[in-house]
Amino acid sequence: MAFREIKPEELNFNPFQRIGKQWMLITAGTEEGYNTMTASWGGAGVMWGKPAATAYIRPQRYTKEFVDREETFTLSFYGEEYRKALNLFGTVSGKDRDKIKEAGFTPYFTDGTVAFEEAEVILVCRKMYADEISRKSSLINRQKRNGIHRRIITRCILQRLKKFW
Repeated sequence: MAFREIKPEELNFNPFQRIGKQWMLITAGTEEGYNTMTASWGGAGVMWGKPAATAYIRPQRYTKEFVDREETFTLSFYGEEYRKALNLFGTVSGKDRDKIKEAGFTPYFTDGTVAFEEAEVILVCRKMYADEISRKSSLINRQKRNGIHRRIITRCILQRLKKFW
């Protein structure tokens, strides 16, 4: 099924449910090389008057190299039938194994970045701001065991839906 572009205001989306409970993939790179990781943290809303999303990536994650290098990346969301694949993407490094092939996902290249055809929703994001969260920040003080995260605030420049749920 082909994706279609929609305006951010048309997105029928509960970020608390989709990010926190169903998880998302953060994916970045080009046809020459890319990686993805599962995340159950982040957000969607409005920043500086523009539709925006936030993503937090630990410095040791392989996907961070791709997100740091590229200007765009995707946040994508999947049905429950992909829970096993999302678990794999969150526990196996793309440095060590071809987890995308193992999961049977099909790369979908769009707008200078990559997502997967299996997605129900893809947010194509352009970075607006990126910063390290220090150990002194309140987030890290409450969750020291998680290490330092990289905060990335993005402008969602394009959303595509396969279907509404």
